[in-house]
Amino acid sequence: MKQSSVGWQYVLPQRSLSRLMGCLAQCRYPRFKNWAIKTFCRRYGVNLAESEIQDIHHFEHFTDFFIRKLKADARPIAKDLNAIISPVDGIVSEVGFIEEQQIFQAKGKYYTLQSLFGGDGALTEMFYDGNFMTAYLAPKDYHRIHIPCDGRLVMMRYVPGKLFSVNELSVAKIDALFARNERVVCVFDSAEGPFAVIAVGAMVVGSIVTVWHGVVNDQHRGNITTWDYQGKNIQFKKGDELGYFQLGSTVIILFPKNRMDWNPECHRGSSLKLGQPIAIQKKDT
Repeated sequence: MKQSSVGWQYVLPQRSLSRLMGCLAQCRYPRFKNWAIKTFCRRYGVNLAESEIQDIHHFEHFTDFFIRKLKADARPIAKDLNAIISPVDGIVSEVGFIEEQQIFQAKGKYYTLQSLFGGDGALTEMFYDGNFMTAYLAPKDYHRIHIPCDGRLVMMRYVPGKLFSVNELSVAKIDALFARNERVVCVFDSAEGPFAVIAVGAMVVGSIVTVWHGVVNDQHRGNITTWDYQGKNIQFKKGDELGYFQLGSTVIILFPKNRMDWNPECHRGSSLKLGQPIAIQKKDT
């Protein structure tokens, strides 16, 4: 398949299109809103039986439907204290070891930790030779992001960028895609060391929202921005919500070298459900 199969994304007005889709997604006109939700559910096979709200008429607008919360018992959280859980519903795009600072994207394509972090050398060193998992959130999926293990928020870093699609074809064809798209890096500390949860934007993704900040990418577009939370004592328990996409995308999690072992069932192409164990933390002896 030729590069031209994704070439249209380079000339498309990505941000204008995303703004337009965001406006439509916020439309409260009942007939349009209900039609959009019903059509989306039918097209992608959304399971509303898991949702707190199951009647489409009770959603305020399409975005409200897209960021729907699930019933309390819909996603059990793994009880093993050493288990690292999936932070999202989705599909494993790639998982494995970081080679020095090279992260595998797709066949023949890599990107670096330094580019992913927007040039932050300290973060690059923190996860050098570490572990990563990239999860793709399909349109039908639950689109809230949760924390994979207990942690304390240390910092958040917004890195501006493009809004290429993150579907399988784009990942295979566009060099360093996840280090080129807009993204929000959240870094946590834990008893077993640091870890990061990275929300990567994409075409028609409206906003990236965190529970401690709100919308991250509306006021800071164009500039790398860092927030230091070292003295704030913002604590999360495994499975707590961190935020959500207003329209979907990709989540990357990072762990340092020798701090965890991946579950063999967590491999490229495997399905993910929030709360399922994907790895085991290594304890200090």
